Amino acid sequence: MWGEHAYAVTATWTGNRGTGTSGYRDYDRSVTLESNGKPAVLASADKPFRGDPTRWNPEDMLLAALSECHLLSYLHAAVQSGVVVTAYEDRATGVMVEDGRGGGHFRDVTLRPVVTVADASMLDAAQAAHAQANEWCFIANSVNFPVRHEATVIVADR
Repeated sequence: MWGEHAYAVTATWTGNRGTGTSGYRDYDRSVTLESNGKPAVLASADKPFRGDPTRWNPEDMLLAALSECHLLSYLHAAVQSGVVVTAYEDRATGVMVEDGRGGGHFRDVTLRPVVTVADASMLDAAQAAHAQANEWCFIANSVNFPVRHEATVIVADR
């Protein structure tokens, strides 16, 4: 299925304490993210950047996008390889470094999926499906830093 797909998100700043951006410490970094027909996401900056640590920040969302994209691509690769996945959990981590000029960038991300398959005969194909998932993941193919995989595949208890 070839094509072009468009996405739309509305980001609304909700952190005006009454004086707008009159000073660096005078406003909240609160943001509401919305996309048609989906629940709103409450977001902010990360805590070191004066954000609300109880809300999602852009760095969290980038990491989540990479993790979920690999998961969904992996499930498709598993089906095509005849692998029956019964559980999947990823504990992804990423490192962002500041550049000393007010900016920064992600240095790398590591995905650590633990995949449970239905039968021991599927272990090799299940492990190999991660390479295919990496090739298919739109988000991983869109970033300029390495996305590593430290996958574990186990067999479901019967």
